[in-house]
Amino acid sequence: MGKDIRILDEKKNIKLVDLLGQYQKIKPEINEAVMHVLTSTQFIMGKEVGEFECAAAGYLGVKYAIGCASGTDALQIAMMAMGIGGGDEVITSPFTFVATAETIVLLGATPVYVDIEPRTYNIDPSKIERVITAKTKAIIPVDLYGQAADMDPIMEIARKHRLKVIEDAAQAFGAEYKGRKTGSLGDVACISFFPSKNLGACGDAGMITTNDDQLAERIRMVSLHGSRKKYQHEILGVNSRLDTLQAAILRVKLKYLDGWNRLRQEFAAMYSARLRDSSVMTPYVMPGCTHIYHQYSVRVPNHSTKTRDALVAHLKSREIPTAVHYPIPLHLQKAFAYLGKKAGDYPVSETVASEIFSLPMHTELDEAQIDYITGEIKSFLA
Repeated sequence: MGKDIRILDEKKNIKLVDLLGQYQKIKPEINEAVMHVLTSTQFIMGKEVGEFECAAAGYLGVKYAIGCASGTDALQIAMMAMGIGGGDEVITSPFTFVATAETIVLLGATPVYVDIEPRTYNIDPSKIERVITAKTKAIIPVDLYGQAADMDPIMEIARKHRLKVIEDAAQAFGAEYKGRKTGSLGDVACISFFPSKNLGACGDAGMITTNDDQLAERIRMVSLHGSRKKYQHEILGVNSRLDTLQAAILRVKLKYLDGWNRLRQEFAAMYSARLRDSSVMTPYVMPGCTHIYHQYSVRVPNHSTKTRDALVAHLKSREIPTAVHYPIPLHLQKAFAYLGKKAGDYPVSETVASEIFSLPMHTELDEAQIDYITGEIKSFLA
């Protein structure tokens, strides 16, 4: 009886993401870091920016980590630094957040989609070569939900065709691919520190990483209005700097990241164990890789009489929040209609989009909440 009461109490407090709980545990350190910036008044390019960049580069095992204003800006700046623009083509996934393709279009280039693998939901390397043309300049694989794309074959294809690889690592900071950190796997990588990410700022923030000396210099120039020296502008750039306050907050959080990711992995294991005997498809982890579960996303196969949307509605009625990442693949979005793509062009992405949804996943979960959530899923599907 006592456990039942506790589960009923817990369900009222289940959050999809719990940023407040995380903040309260490290509140003194965060507040001290913020106050230090406020009293220094170095709000733009203060020393905390350089300190966080160095710490992030060391953590990821890269030579350069360059802060910027958001993960979306990171993608745009990386492509600008590579000279990607009008008439060029960039290969990427249709099953991702809009920023991945949006930035390609904003630079005048054309996104060329490649369907995803049915288990990892990342771009399928076996389908990339068939869409490469003389106009192709780069490939943007996405490390979706917290797991790296299969980067070795992608890099092999890129080298063969002399293409650049821009790793969209926005959702996977801290994950590993064959012993290497995401964010270190391509020619450049683009990272988001949106508040809900595993390493999240208290606002928008992003980063670009690379081991290429010349590219790093050009990336930094592009992010600073195209200049190396104040008031001397060698190329056209943008204004996209990592805010000092955000850098200070991220510097504090970085030392906790591995522990937080381990917690997410433990909670994911609990979810998967409890859903093993249900019709729900739980996340797949590639051999030799780690998954840090930015999202814990599951699928309800369409052939089931109990669909994803019905299950989501049931969970909502039981005060269990969910989200769909992502309900409409990019090739079917109105903004990209001019590309002439239609339903059926990327069948794996379309099937996954109709079946997938994300369960609560954050560092403040507990076993009682997971028991309650999975119990409701299984009872509905039974």
